[in-house]
Amino acid sequence: MTDLRKPPAVLRTTRHRLPLLKLSRPQQWHKGAMLFAAPAAAGVIDQPTALLRATVAAIAFTLLSIGIYAFNDVRDAPDDRRHPRKQYRPVAAGLISPPVALIWGGAAAVAGLATAASVGLPTLGLGIAYLVTQLLYVYGLKHVAVVDVVVVALGFVLRAAAGATAARVPVSNWFLLVSLFGALFLVAGKRRAEWAAADARSRPVLAAYSSAWLDQLTTVALLGTSLSYGLWAFQYLGHDVFRELLAVSFLPFLTGLLRYGLLVSSGRGELPEHEIFRDRVLLVAGLSWALLVGAGLYLA
Repeated sequence: MTDLRKPPAVLRTTRHRLPLLKLSRPQQWHKGAMLFAAPAAAGVIDQPTALLRATVAAIAFTLLSIGIYAFNDVRDAPDDRRHPRKQYRPVAAGLISPPVALIWGGAAAVAGLATAASVGLPTLGLGIAYLVTQLLYVYGLKHVAVVDVVVVALGFVLRAAAGATAARVPVSNWFLLVSLFGALFLVAGKRRAEWAAADARSRPVLAAYSSAWLDQLTTVALLGTSLSYGLWAFQYLGHDVFRELLAVSFLPFLTGLLRYGLLVSSGRGELPEHEIFRDRVLLVAGLSWALLVGAGLYLA
């Protein structure tokens, strides 16, 4: 019988020039863009001080995420070795030993908290909350149905809130709701794709879900995201001609949500960051939305 606690011999021969970089998952660093969402929505991202503080906060949360990825890969190494794609992660493949990965993750987490502290105690507090909730996720909550989805979505909300505290801008309730429901929508799509691919080998919690419930969650999240965004965007109607473009931006925003929902229903969505650039309709909708929002906020 194969011992899944140890990397197979075939994987031990796998080479990667920068295994610590791979362990840090640079393909996920784009999530740091969430730290710029609040100052951008507040219309201050073009101010050097706000941009700098948001950038420092983004670096802090990227470092915290690197720490979480390292801890997660050590914890999940036995399950990852049974997965066709995740078996090539450095710890699962035997490229990095668990102690080295834990030291790397711990150093990244400490550096992240120190960086967050440099932009203020509120941002540090959110950084600590992010680190604690994600560690709880890695070491247990990821196996609790429903809770696992909420915790992942909460991570995006904490990022968005940290961007606001770092840039020292107020954040509306509607903005936080868009962040929450939008994150739930992406997570629901990811879980739906994993469930359809019978990916329970590396994510046992999927066995607790049904396709009907995941479809229901996707629908609820889509509705919550669209309504929250609409209420945020339409509140500016009547202020001036450019701010009315925010209301118009609702159309490409909704188109993108519906298009992504269609992709999820067809079995795609496990890698949301890839689908956005692979699908032309999603890409055009996203660019149109960004142009309208940018013009509405910064040409007024």
